[in-house]
Amino acid sequence: MTNKLLELLNALGRDAALAAEYESNPDAVLARYGLSDEEKAAMKSCDCAAVGRLCGTGESFYANNTTIKAYDNKNDDY
Repeated sequence: MTNKLLELLNALGRDAALAAEYESNPDAVLARYGLSDEEKAAMKSCDCAAVGRLCGTGESFYANNTTIKAYDNKNDDY
């Protein structure tokens, strides 16, 4: 059985269009991924401890509520 919440978090980090949709309409994205009410509430409240627990990765897996984006943008100066 896959963990839908962990699947969503991974998708948000690699899919710019999904991340933009989540920022503008989180309810639609959360519903589409079939998350439980508890998972939806944890995501919407940015409860990192609950998200980590619900993912089965432990509370320390998510240190903050910042999404790390791995999009390829050739215009970025590093």
